[in-house]
Amino acid sequence: MNDDDLTWETTATDIDYSCPGFDVRKDDVRLPDGTETDYHYVDEPPAVVVLPFTPDGDVVVIEEWRQAVGRVNRGLPAGTSEPEDDDLAAAAYRELTEETGYEAADVEPLTTAEPANGISNTVHHYFVARGCEPTGEQELDFNESIRVDTTDYDRLLSDVVDGGRDGVVDGRTAIGVLQYELAER
Repeated sequence: MNDDDLTWETTATDIDYSCPGFDVRKDDVRLPDGTETDYHYVDEPPAVVVLPFTPDGDVVVIEEWRQAVGRVNRGLPAGTSEPEDDDLAAAAYRELTEETGYEAADVEPLTTAEPANGISNTVHHYFVARGCEPTGEQELDFNESIRVDTTDYDRLLSDVVDGGRDGVVDGRTAIGVLQYELAER
């Protein structure tokens, strides 16, 4: 039990709805003042997000249809880890190849983030991949519509900073690119 006076006590938990990629979980909770209520959130496995550099320094990016916002989204390759993934770096290698057909010479951890912890237990593990070449086979899931491209890193950074209609508004991409810019460059 956590001794913090802000802690909620979970008294029961169950899956309300399950679909490919995530569940909607309902927790019965007791708030710090003793009130009993329920709380719903998206429950999903950890994910990997890859900032992949080609040998000449360009970044491999994807354009993907995002039904929740009704448009094509430009960003970094990412994917959910599998239950058998003991090594998240291996998951990063796999997801990069599956989504883009590019294979990395090496990957290294960049950061970890909880991008929406008010509504989801999602944890994103970020990796930088180097030496990425289009030598693999793209293997998309049944519900993925992805186009692959490359872009200059400084252009991608500018698009993240600019955001808006013509920029990059994908949160996973913004976290990855800005963390890289602040910590690695």
